[in-house]
This record gives sequence, C-alpha cells and structure tokens, in this order.
Amino acid sequence: MDHSKQMMNTETIQPKILYYGTPVILLNTLNEDDTVNISPISSSWALGDCIVLGVGLGGKAIENLERLPECVINIPGPSLWENVEQLAPYTGKNPVPDYKQQHGYSYQKDKYAASGLTPVASKTVKPSRIMECPLQIEASIQNIRIPDHSPAFAILEAQAVHVHAHQDIIIDDNHIDPLKWSPLIYNFRHYFGLGHQLGKTYRAET
Repeated sequence: MDHSKQMMNTETIQPKILYYGTPVILLNTLNEDDTVNISPISSSWALGDCIVLGVGLGGKAIENLERLPECVINIPGPSLWENVEQLAPYTGKNPVPDYKQQHGYSYQKDKYAASGLTPVASKTVKPSRIMECPLQIEASIQNIRIPDHSPAFAILEAQAVHVHAHQDIIIDDNHIDPLKWSPLIYNFRHYFGLGHQLGKTYRAET
C-alpha cells in the first residue's frame, strides 16, 4: 500500500464570502458633474485585452458605467492598503441605499480626498487615473450582464484601451517585471502582498 500520500480530510462549510484571494482594484468612473468616483472591488479576471469585473448593483459605479461606459482599472500595490481601506466605508451614492446603511456606509463625494490618492489625466477615457497605482488600465465597457442566479451584482466585460505602468516595474519595454511588481491581494477580507517567487511557467517571457 502506498502511504506516500496522506488522506486530506475536508468538511463542507457555508462561508458568508468567497473572496479567496484576488487583486484589489480601484475602479474609477465618471460622475454626472465630471468628478470621479473611486470604487474598491476585488472581483476580476483578465484574458487578452478583456477584463471581466464584478460590480454590485445599487452603487455609484454601475450607475456611472450605465451612463458612460468607460473606466480606469487601477491596481494598487501592497503599500497602498491603508488608502484602499480609507475608501471602504464610503459610497458615492446619495442618498445612501438602505442595504449600505445597514453595513455602516456613509456618503463621500470626494473619494480622492478621502483616500489621500492623486488624480492624473487619462489618455483616452474621461475618468482620471490614480497616480500612485503601479498599474492603470484605461478601458471601455463592452457588455453589462446581470446573472439570473445572483441578481445583486453585474458582470462587466471591459476592453483594455491603454495600459500605464510605473517605470520601475517595466522590463524589456512592454513587460511587467514579476520580481518587482506585487498586487495588493484581498484574501477573505484581509489585505496581503505576494510572497516569495516559487517558480515560473514554461511560457514566461521574463
């Protein structure tokens, strides 16, 4: 009998959340008066130039994107976790929706002031980028879909238009150096950075 593999015991659980470790995004959208709303989100994935975002309904971000389907996907590094957390209890929606009031949200118009972050003009889209974020992706929203089985949020398909990166994380002109770049990770409502490199896939170009 092969005893090299020990039995892994599991239990069936019912967690309230499934934030199992994804990068934090600060999603910039344009308000009606041309000011910018910043929404921290942690549901996204990217393939090619397509970035899929999960955004809650009833908030300011989805309202803005339905009116003007363009945004900036800002990806902060671990050093910005406190700036991100300063945004967490605020919403740009006024009046504050009941469900957000129940979770302790309050209205904040100036998200840049609340977070201590700095706006910088985008190249093509109207919402500004966040200067301190090492990656800033200007994008256009191509599709908005509300899943039948989970009607509390929308699935947004965004197309990357321009990718901006801090110079100190760029290698070979158009690559991000994975040894210098670390996204801020949202792991079951706790903030983490990446650990040490374990290896790389055979398709890695750096």
